[in-house]
Amino acid sequence: MLKVKDLHVSYGQSEVLHGLSFETGRNEALAVMGRNGMGKTTLFKALIGALPLMSGRIELDGQDLSRTESFKRARAGIGYVPQGRMIFPALTVQENIETGMEKSASKRIPDEIYVLFPVLYEMRKRKGGNLSGGQQQQLAIARALVTDPKVLLLDEPTEGIQPSIIKDIARALNEIRRMRQITIIVSEQILSFAMDVADRLIVIEGGRFVHESPRDRIDAARIKQYLSV
Repeated sequence: MLKVKDLHVSYGQSEVLHGLSFETGRNEALAVMGRNGMGKTTLFKALIGALPLMSGRIELDGQDLSRTESFKRARAGIGYVPQGRMIFPALTVQENIETGMEKSASKRIPDEIYVLFPVLYEMRKRKGGNLSGGQQQQLAIARALVTDPKVLLLDEPTEGIQPSIIKDIARALNEIRRMRQITIIVSEQILSFAMDVADRLIVIEGGRFVHESPRDRIDAARIKQYLSV
């Protein structure tokens, strides 16, 4: 579904990603693990077109998006939930979700969104800025889902969220895959969450992939070494 080949990305004169390559299958969940500053967010920004490539190739379902603008990548099927969630605090929950539906033929929020996140239905008239961090994260995921993505990118979805809500988000992501058959890629530092949602884990360090394994053969001790400060 998503194919990334030899990705090089820089900030000014400083190269940050050094030739990253990976592929994901349809309905696969991939976790990109790593400490802060290792390149996870840079990778996601490159995938959505917020950062230009020095070189490399990004394909979505066979379509080359390497030099395509961000809005065209969204239309092609890349959904994005940024680090920090970036919801609109002055809009209601319902209005926040509707911002993802500008190109939708139907302006009605699909029932499955509220089935996945019942708290959003209960709070649909409440301002987004009045929600807890975990509720805002669920709102950001819902907003991305109504764009009907083929690939859903979630950057640090557990950051600043209490453990009980982290479990709810993991359950929702697994249910999304069951219902939508979409590919999910998360950047993450919490190994237990990654193992709850991902079929495969890749570790990034210093802008390079340094370890990869399927969930059923995970070397937890080794990955924790990479994640420790």
